This record gives sequence, C-alpha cells and structure tokens, in this order.
Amino acid sequence: MFNHILVPVDGSKTAELAVGKAIGLAKAFGSRVTVIYVMHPYPFTGLGTDFAFGQADYLSAATAEANAAVKVAMDAFEGAAVTVETSVVESKTAWRGIVDASNSVQADLIVIGSHGRSGLEKLVLGSVAQAVLLHTKLPVLVVRD
Repeated sequence: MFNHILVPVDGSKTAELAVGKAIGLAKAFGSRVTVIYVMHPYPFTGLGTDFAFGQADYLSAATAEANAAVKVAMDAFEGAAVTVETSVVESKTAWRGIVDASNSVQADLIVIGSHGRSGLEKLVLGSVAQAVLLHTKLPVLVVRD
C-alpha cells in the first residue's frame, strides 16, 4: 500500500513517536523509508565580519543538531531491521522542505510528529504539520504526543 515513507524529524519526542509509527508501517508494507531533517540555511541578517562569524557558528551548531536527530532516527530504523535513507535538507520553512523532499524522493506517505500547540503558541510558532497537510496531496499520518 505504501511503497515509500517520508519521516521528517526535528529531535523532539513527537518526532521519535512518528519514527516508531513509521517503523511499524514500513515493516507491515515492506516500505522504503527516507528520514529528513529540514535546516534553515541561516535565519539571521546582519552586516560585516560579525555576520560572517555568526553564520559560521550557526551553521556548525545547526548541522550538528540535524545530524544528531537523523542519527537517532536512523538507529531506531536499523535496530528494527528497516532499511532507511537519511538526508539533511535546507529550506527557509520546514513545511516547504518537507513537501519538496516528499516530491523529490517520490514518497507516497508522510509520517510526521505534531506538538499539538494551540492558541497564542500556535499563532507565534506555527504548525509545521498543519502546513504540510495544506500543501501536499499525499496522505499524512500525524502523530501526537
């Protein structure tokens, strides 16, 4: 039923729960799995040498965080004997990176964790899962904590 599952991760508890659900689905359907982490290329603006130094520090920290989150997911899939491919993608918005990656890898299901924010917190921080739902034609399994 599902040949290729895309699982975006961000290092959160809900992402780990989504990985668990994706493992079960991949085993049940014999699906290929791609895990991605969407990294913002550089969220700050500035001028001069301070900007360059800040950008290098940001990219180093962001890359380390991305690699750590992807490794946790990869270890979970490999521990369950599910073959997984991983990727860190850059995008100015997480939802766009997820939707673009789903098209790029030709996924037919997205399994994503949702923090379940509401009210002002949702307004300020947004909802990546909701934006993915609005902008993809693929089925999306939203896993909540």
